[in-house]
Amino acid sequence: MAGHSKWANIKHRKAAQDAKRGKIFTKLIKELVVAAKQGGPNPDDNPTLRACIDKALRANMKKDTVDKAIARGAGGGEGDDYEDIRYEGYGPNGVALIVDCLTDNKNRSVMEVRNAFNKRGGNMGTSGSVAYMFKKQGTLSFPTSVDEDALMEVALDAGAEDIVTEENGVDVITAPEDYMDVKTALVDAGFEPESAEVSMEAEVKVPLELDDAQKALDLIDALEDLDDVQNVYSNIDVSDEVMAQLMDAN
Repeated sequence: MAGHSKWANIKHRKAAQDAKRGKIFTKLIKELVVAAKQGGPNPDDNPTLRACIDKALRANMKKDTVDKAIARGAGGGEGDDYEDIRYEGYGPNGVALIVDCLTDNKNRSVMEVRNAFNKRGGNMGTSGSVAYMFKKQGTLSFPTSVDEDALMEVALDAGAEDIVTEENGVDVITAPEDYMDVKTALVDAGFEPESAEVSMEAEVKVPLELDDAQKALDLIDALEDLDDVQNVYSNIDVSDEVMAQLMDAN
């Protein structure tokens, strides 16, 4: 949809993340500890850890902090009782939401997530109620100024699935297992992405106007603020114009 893209959403999320950097770092450290605990401390043999390291460094976490978290996970003890839990539900106007948690207390997590939904006009669903609307993929985003032909050649040679040109940029799409290989090849070739992540991408987006977008983003912010919540994915589609209005209002 023309004018509707993730670019303004990235700006909104970055502003929110900058304001909550301490909490973001705490969550990233938890991911690193658990990934090292489950798959070992060598990122070459542990693609989950490799992706976590990349995510932490992109958030400007110091390498020393990353290394300490990996050592803590590899050393045993902490991380034993963390488990991955996924919750699904609907926000205002039927917006679909996936909430991924790392928690050592399932009862606490489900209570806090349910309260966030209920207080902001949403409701939790059963497992699978919205997951079918999403697919897991790697996305590396570049500005319109990029040499698209050269980018495409490197990306496809490295195993990318698709190149998508939008009004505000170019996306390289990968399978989750190929994400780091493609990213490494692109960076080595001089293509530094503006954003890069493995996420759950909605296959059909729901466009929202100002009031509805504010309600949906308020719910997402409330969920992301919970200690046990690692990631929140939605199928909202907010235009650049509406996102600019939201950012000005906040």
